[in-house]
Amino acid sequence: MKALSNIRVVLVGTTHPGNIGAAARAMRTMALDRLYLVQPKLFPHEEASARAAGADLVLAQARVFDSLAEATADCTLVIGASARRRAIETPPLDPRVSATLALQAARHGEVALVFGPEHSGLSNTDLDLCQQRVCIPSDPEFASLNLASAVQVLTYELYQCVDSDVPAPAPTVAPATREDFERLFEHLEQTLRDLNFLLPNNPQRSMRRLRTLVNRAAPDQNEMQILRGILTATGHAIAAAEAKSNPCHAEPPA
Repeated sequence: MKALSNIRVVLVGTTHPGNIGAAARAMRTMALDRLYLVQPKLFPHEEASARAAGADLVLAQARVFDSLAEATADCTLVIGASARRRAIETPPLDPRVSATLALQAARHGEVALVFGPEHSGLSNTDLDLCQQRVCIPSDPEFASLNLASAVQVLTYELYQCVDSDVPAPAPTVAPATREDFERLFEHLEQTLRDLNFLLPNNPQRSMRRLRTLVNRAAPDQNEMQILRGILTATGHAIAAAEAKSNPCHAEPPA
């Protein structure tokens, strides 16, 4: 059960306060109590309390954030729940596989399970902040799942996997956090812009492919430092080449 204490449920842009309460109830029945809310339309609210049906502590401890990036900055694994098909598709995880992966990561770091707004789900921008995506199998002719029901299904899978989870050895190097990943992606994008590598009319397409590649590699903090060092050296080389080609703009010798 200890691993569950490192798992947070993040609801993004929830419009109906009753769904927040129902999600809290779903969490509590599966021994989770860390609820993070990103820009909820109405919270706190009496309907959230009514629908929580006794899971008042979950609501009382809930934290509210201005952005998903802020709510997941310290997480080493972020899993987004979404049936959205993207232009750059990555195979979604099965709920049981996502639960196993989440529990393994939660033994050594913070994990976030992210759900989007009721009517639209997670946006592509939100999904860019998720290393993995999970999709709950459902009837393709009616695949819309109530928010609290989706929370119940995925937290149930977590609870079911607790006893069967085999402890993984502690990593010798600290895993990278989502904030570490974002700093790398910002650095990488700037370097690629300086190299004129990105397509000017659609730079995000290439960046999403690179996000997928890096997320799949799952670099640790030492590997992140190596990658950032390569990008820094590349930036210095670009600056030196520009100075050489434009000597009139080069800095005078000291």
